[in-house]
Amino acid sequence: MDSTTFAYFLTASVLLTLAPGPDILYLLTKSLSDGAKSGIILACGLVSGIVFHTTLVMVGVAALIKSSATAMLMLKIFGAAYLLFLAFGAFKAARAGKKISLGRSTAKDSAKALYKRGILMNVLNPKVLLFFLAFLPQFVDLSRDGASLTILFLGVVFAVQALIIFSIVAVFAGRVRTLLLRKKNIGQRLNFAEAAVLAIIALSLILF
Repeated sequence: MDSTTFAYFLTASVLLTLAPGPDILYLLTKSLSDGAKSGIILACGLVSGIVFHTTLVMVGVAALIKSSATAMLMLKIFGAAYLLFLAFGAFKAARAGKKISLGRSTAKDSAKALYKRGILMNVLNPKVLLFFLAFLPQFVDLSRDGASLTILFLGVVFAVQALIIFSIVAVFAGRVRTLLLRKKNIGQRLNFAEAAVLAIIALSLILF
């Protein structure tokens, strides 16, 4: 791959990552609700999902899934069900009046669960799979030897730049969070907002 093509790919990747979408929207909401550290952990999970989808594209599994209406439907169902499950949990926390503190530490089990959440949100989203199946091959000469490895390389590059951008968003949201916490009942409102965002993403997964 020449430097010009790579520059085009990197520019497109950054713009696509910055564009309003489910990942960055939920990341922003989660960081406002639980802080920058939680946002960065979630981001790590999300980009791990990107690497997973890239691998499926590289080995040809993504194309097989796309060609199967049943597989696509099952992914949609499982993905939407998982998101609605998370939305219900956030809604319950809001109804219970969960308080948000300024504590810096995140419990290990909570961090592990948050990382897994990020992975599953992307792995169970067929739209992410279809996006990388359409996007990555545009920058690769598929007739050349090593095309699969080039696709994997581009996927990792996309994941790295996404992690950097997501982390910046999380840190920014975390700072905004410290200001918001001065307001009464803001923690409960943020939990409601998290539930709403997850529910909207789930519905968009089913309907579109």
